[in-house]
Formats: sequence, structure tokens, C-alpha cells
Amino acid sequence: NEIWIVRTLQKIYKPIVTFFVMRRAVAIFVSVLLLAVGTIIFPQLGSEFTPTLQEGTLVLRMQMAPSISLTESTRLTMIAEKRLMKIPEVTGVVTRIGRGEVGAHTDPINSAEMYILLKSRDEWRENASQEDLVQIIRNDFGEMPGVSTNFTQPIQMTVDELLEGVRAELAIKLFGDELDVLKYKADEIAAVIRKVNGAEDIQVDQVSGKPQVKIVVNRHAIARYGINLEDVQEVIRTAIGGEIAGQIFEGIRRFDILVRFAPEFRKSTEEIKEILIESPAGIKVPLSQLATIEEIVGPRQITRERNQRFITIQCNVLDRDIGSFVEEGQRVIDEQINLPAGYIVTWGGQFRLQQEANKRFLIVIPITLLLVFLLLFSSFNSLKNSLLILLNIPLALVGGIVGLWLTGQNLSVPSSVGFIALFGIALENGMVLVTYFNQLLKEGVSIDEASIKGAMLRLRPVLMTAVTTTLGLIPLLIATGTGSEVQRPLATVVVGGLVTSTVLTLLVLPALYKWFAIDVEKETEN
Repeated sequence: NEIWIVRTLQKIYKPIVTFFVMRRAVAIFVSVLLLAVGTIIFPQLGSEFTPTLQEGTLVLRMQMAPSISLTESTRLTMIAEKRLMKIPEVTGVVTRIGRGEVGAHTDPINSAEMYILLKSRDEWRENASQEDLVQIIRNDFGEMPGVSTNFTQPIQMTVDELLEGVRAELAIKLFGDELDVLKYKADEIAAVIRKVNGAEDIQVDQVSGKPQVKIVVNRHAIARYGINLEDVQEVIRTAIGGEIAGQIFEGIRRFDILVRFAPEFRKSTEEIKEILIESPAGIKVPLSQLATIEEIVGPRQITRERNQRFITIQCNVLDRDIGSFVEEGQRVIDEQINLPAGYIVTWGGQFRLQQEANKRFLIVIPITLLLVFLLLFSSFNSLKNSLLILLNIPLALVGGIVGLWLTGQNLSVPSSVGFIALFGIALENGMVLVTYFNQLLKEGVSIDEASIKGAMLRLRPVLMTAVTTTLGLIPLLIATGTGSEVQRPLATVVVGGLVTSTVLTLLVLPALYKWFAIDVEKETEN
């Protein structure tokens, strides 16, 4: 009563499955061969946390000298904006210089973020990609002296900032005590990482280079005049920084009144030296007679994590997976960088998330397989039947691995989720066949005949499951919109795994059934 398509498939399928059932060694050889292929290909797969999304907007971050003024920062960013607007695919540029001092991630005025708005894909030049645009901008901005740049995207930047406080995919943190040693070794690490294939947009935290006025009070001098150290500090703080003297009310709004010296009396060290400090005796003494005042270049920031100082070297990875890049980076740092005692290097960012996800999968997947096995055993009441069905899992894995390898995709969280989904489909097909095999055996059919007949009759439901699932995932395979980069690995794994799982389920499982059906045969005889 089957339709002509199913009858045609059964005519083709029957001699093939009969061949495998009668020559079980061939079935074993094919299975082992495919498993060997998967074992060889798997180490060649790259690894990453999630594929990079094409968000349709780029963020160019410019890092300038720490001593730069707001006027000069504005001038440089305007030059950069004009260059960017010359690119045909760019429709607009929005720039933000610095960030507010209140917040988790502040930025000084030597840091600028340029949001590059792109036109829709159908308005781009022929064969142009987002990677091509990034490379064009990189080449153009490489000619700006004193400016370092790195690229990201709005959503990606937000995620990276939440992870490590940087705006790049990877964050290499160097922990230690002395700022000078940290800066020197961080520059060495950056130089080494820059030579690793795939490294782009390498930046080291600017912990130094900020002009400062250093005032060291001479305790003996203030003691001669009977002046307290606290009084000197209070005068300096009020004269330069200011003191809140009251508030002005405008409707429901309130504004603090800040009182301090006029700019002409505090604009340089010479004016600061002339600040008068009054002694208890009423004598007014210039600050230059009570303290040493000099201009120095001091630290711009001191970052700490768990009460330990550190410097971050951030970088992006281009045309390479993060897993192999970090592996090579760790090796070259160990070989070429000699760190003092107490100084350690850690890798964060996307790599840290990837490692944490892998650890979770190492726990979740075995537990899932154990629960599945217990459910199978409770359903079939047969250890051998349960093991036979579980054999579908490695056969399905091969297809998923080959699918990722052929399409040039990396092993990531979406692909791992695809493997878990694939397990369920593969096990379902195995249960359909084994259940029917057992039913035929209980009806008195021989094992070989039950294997062939059961496979023939269950061909349609097994193929229907595979075909409908594949057709449902085709839109994810060919999608090009935002977010398709995350969906594609999942669909690739499931479709590739279904191909090998379905074929081998229909050929290998009937062939091996004889060795796993002894319990059912004895039950039938009894």
C-alpha cells in the first residue's frame, strides 16, 4: 500500500540491506572506517565560543596619546570621519570622545569610539564583504601617526566589556606588583603576540604617560613655621581642585557652587609655587618654601583584580579560530618571555567563555547519555538492545564533524548544541528499528529475516524523520541575515549528522542486530 516513491526506494534498498546483513564484517568495516575519518578530521576543526555576528555596524576605537587635549582629539576624529565617509558602503559616522567618570567603564578624552553605519548589503560594491571594508579601513588608518585602532561591533563590544572590561575578543592579563615591570613585560608580550598569525588590533593598556604635578611637602620646613601637613593639603586642594561653598537653586534643580583660584593663578607650576600658606602666627609663606614642586609623567590608571595589579593586552583574531590562536600564543609567551617571580599571565575574553562552556558540556553530555541509556534500558529491558541503539551516536557524530569541516566552520557552542539535538534524532531512529525487530522476533521470524523485513518496513518513517528535519533546517543553512552566523553551525551539524546517521542506521544497525538480539531470541524460545 506504499506510494510509488517508497516502493522504488524499497526496491533499491532491499538488496543493499540484505548484502550488509549477510556480510556483517563489511558493515563493521564501514563503521570503523567512518569513525576513523571522523577521528582524523576532528583535531583539524578550529574552536571558538560563538561565531562573529555581522551586525551591520562597525565600531572603530581610536587610542591617542594620554596627554592629548580635547581639541586635538576632536580634530583627529574629524579627519577620521572624513576618511570613512569616502567609503561607498558607509552611510554615516557617529563619534563619542571619552566616557563619563561615573560608570563601570570610563574613558579619558584620548579615547574615541566611532560608530560606522553601513548601507544595506544590496547597495554594496560587487563581491564586497564586511571583512573587506574592515581591511580597507585598517590600511587607511595605519597611516595616522600616534593613533592605534581596533575594530569591533556594538553588540560584540558590549559583551566583551562585560567579560573583561576590554573592547576586543581576547584579553591577556599580566599580573604583578611593579607598574614599570608590568608595562615593560606587557610591551614584550604584545610584540611577541603581534607575530602570531591572525593577531590584529593589539593594544596595551595605557597605564603611564599622563602629565602630573608632584608636590612633596618638606616636613622640616612646615615644622619651622608651625604649619600642619593637613593645612597645606587643604589649601592646595581648595586652590586647585576647589571647595563647595553652597548651592544655587533654579526651580527644582540644584547646582553646587565651587570656589577655587582663578585659572591665571593655577595654570602652571610657577603659579602653584606662589600659593600662600598662612601659619598660626599669621605669616603667609609661599608654597615653594614648604614643598618641592615638579612636573612628572605619572600613571594614567592602576587597574586591580582581586587586590592585585595587572595590565591587559587586548587583541582580535582575524581569519583564524580562537582556540588554535590562544594555544600558539601561550606557547610563544612561555618560550620567549621571561617573567619575574610572582608575575603570571592569564587569558580571558571569548577564550575564557569557551573554556567555561567546554567544562559545562563535559558534565552535561555524559549525564545526558547516562539518562538516555537508563530510559532505553527501562523501555527495552535489555542491555544489549540499549547498547545497540547508543551505537547510533558515534555514527551521527561523524556526519556533524565532516559537515563542519567541509563548510570551514569551527566547533562552537551552537555546533555543540546541534550535536546534542542530533543525539535525540539518531536515537529515535534506532528505537524505531529495534522495536520492530523485537516484535518480528517475538512473532517467530528468524533474526536475519527480521533484520531485513523490519528495515524494509521501517524505511519510510526513518527517511521521513530525516527528510523533514533536513528541510526544516535548510533556511538556517542558507540564511544571510543578522544572527545567521550563530544558527548555521547548529544546522550544519544536524544535517550532516542526519546523513551519516540515517544511512548507517538503515545499513549497519540491521547487520549488527543479530549480535544484540540474543536475549530476545531466548525469550521467544522460552
